[in-house]
Amino acid sequence: MDNCIFCKLANGEFPSHTLYEDEDFRVILDIEPATKGHALILPKKHYANIFELPCEYAQKVFNVAKNMSASMKEALDFDGFNVLQNNGEAAGQTVFHFHMHLIPRYKDDNAGLEMPGKKAAEYDLTEVADVIRAKVK
Repeated sequence: MDNCIFCKLANGEFPSHTLYEDEDFRVILDIEPATKGHALILPKKHYANIFELPCEYAQKVFNVAKNMSASMKEALDFDGFNVLQNNGEAAGQTVFHFHMHLIPRYKDDNAGLEMPGKKAAEYDLTEVADVIRAKVK
């Protein structure tokens, strides 16, 4: 897409702090990091979200995430690690180019990435499971 900032970053049209690059992906430091070392995996081809991402790219992006997390752990010696990927506004997606966040976590970093917890679901889990299983391909 001509006006997609992440397409331009992924393809080297804008400067970035690139950590890794191959034929399909570029990994860059996030310019608005949640923590020190927060990085983004960007596909070089435009896909708005995980629903558009081809399966072979999904497999590759997790390989990149795995390899980057090990390198980042060795370099930054953090205490934990989040792999985060949002799809749609309701899920917190603000740039509509698939991307995966790699977020080093440090004790007491207060990054605030926790999900609100509940003691029990407020709906019938069996019913929801049945509806989803019926659509699994």
